[in-house]
Amino acid sequence: MNGIDTSQIAAMAAQMRSAVSSMQRAAAPAAAAAASAGQTAPARGDFAQVLKAQLDQVNTLQEDSRKLGQRFAIGDDSVNLSDVMLATQKSSIALQATVQVRNKLVTAYHDIMNMQV
Repeated sequence: MNGIDTSQIAAMAAQMRSAVSSMQRAAAPAAAAAASAGQTAPARGDFAQVLKAQLDQVNTLQEDSRKLGQRFAIGDDSVNLSDVMLATQKSSIALQATVQVRNKLVTAYHDIMNMQV
């Protein structure tokens, strides 16, 4: 029987902490701008903010992948095929994960709507 590799779990936890802190840093300027405009700042960990940040990250990955592919296609020697393939796979995985989250949200919405009160 194989034991659980705690180093992989620790690495995943560190990656999740890093993603949360980067989202909080990204949300801080928006909250400050909303406060200066007289609007109330959304609660910490607001679902809409987290979702928007993740969608922006997926969009960035796709744009970077597209740009690298274009640079490689026109013959830019500074771009390796392996870099293009890695960027493409990262954007593909991010998009697949986003679609799965969307599917789960739609399923949860339908479940809630079909509940009898």
